[in-house]
Amino acid sequence: MKGESYQNLSAYFSETKARNTTIKALHDVLPLVMYIFYPIQLIALAINEGFGSERFLRFMLIPLGTLIVISIIRALVNAKRPYEVYNYEPAVHKNTSGKSFPSRHTVSAFIIAMAFLYVDTRIGIIMLFVASLIGVTRVLAGVHFIRDVVFGALIGIAVGAVGFFVF
Repeated sequence: MKGESYQNLSAYFSETKARNTTIKALHDVLPLVMYIFYPIQLIALAINEGFGSERFLRFMLIPLGTLIVISIIRALVNAKRPYEVYNYEPAVHKNTSGKSFPSRHTVSAFIIAMAFLYVDTRIGIIMLFVASLIGVTRVLAGVHFIRDVVFGALIGIAVGAVGFFVF
């Protein structure tokens, strides 16, 4: 997408109160779904299988390690956000400068979705859908480029596939 497209998307969602409220709600609530259900599943695994079980440790450590590594990569790359590059106000207020690539919300959502897929296929598929919505709302809200979200999703899926299903 070109700069004008990002500006137009942001303007579209900022234009009316209903659209603005909707994009803000999706932007804020969808990640909460992940971040509420993840610790619940972590506790369930601890209770049912024990803190030392392989499934508990993978479910906890792979997303944690991914989050740490992605945070370091984002700080090193320090890519500007669309609203910085094209000088517009995003539909969802954001003060962050740089640290756009890859989208940490998207990476986190997809690695958590892969963790759920590892534990329960049905819930994992639902969480993959939620993760996809999180990525889309990051772009629609004007706070990430498409590449930030696509690479974030690919990283989350790849690390999850290797960490949960290969090793």
